[in-house]
Amino acid sequence: MPADSVQSLIDQLHEEAEMDRPAAETPDVGIVMGSDSDLPTMAGGKGKRPGAHAALAEELGFAEQTDYTDAPDARFTFETFVVSAHRTPELMYAYAETAAARGIDVVIAGAGGKSADLPNMTASIAYPLPVIGVPVQEKSVDSVIGMPQGAPITAVDAGKSFNAALTAVQILSREHDELRERLLDYHEGLQEEVGEVSRDLHELGTPGFKDAYWDEE
Repeated sequence: MPADSVQSLIDQLHEEAEMDRPAAETPDVGIVMGSDSDLPTMAGGKGKRPGAHAALAEELGFAEQTDYTDAPDARFTFETFVVSAHRTPELMYAYAETAAARGIDVVIAGAGGKSADLPNMTASIAYPLPVIGVPVQEKSVDSVIGMPQGAPITAVDAGKSFNAALTAVQILSREHDELRERLLDYHEGLQEEVGEVSRDLHELGTPGFKDAYWDEE
């Protein structure tokens, strides 16, 4: 029997799945992780590279939805949960089983360790909803991508939840031109940065570029 805190979340997910709320008022992307210790990888911070939260909230204009019945003003939103495949399998099952009915269009699932089962189990239960797996550590890669034929999952390299978020929005952009434009604007910004750095390196020369751009040792 699940603990009370877990059972309350399970009940909440099933209740939300029965609400049939408009798509514009439900999270478009669901982010789940096996432990809150995965948060630095999934969200960024604590010395980690930028994560899925940074990609969605800072680069692409999504808002984090923390109340299913009270959506933010932003048209595109995401939600975040801790869902352990091993410690709370009933919660994992409930999340994956209700995701589509709750309006989720894409799930990003991250897990660490050698038995990083959350992404592939979520993909199996939520099928045909697309699930993007994030191996939190290098040792998690084989576990995340090791799905049998007929049980697909999309996955990114270890620790790169930022790319998982970009992939999720690429999927959504097939139905939302606004998201396609946001992705193109983001990519153009990357190109602009490369062009500016390249010109400065050429015109300043290597020593001058190092003085201008690199931190002093």
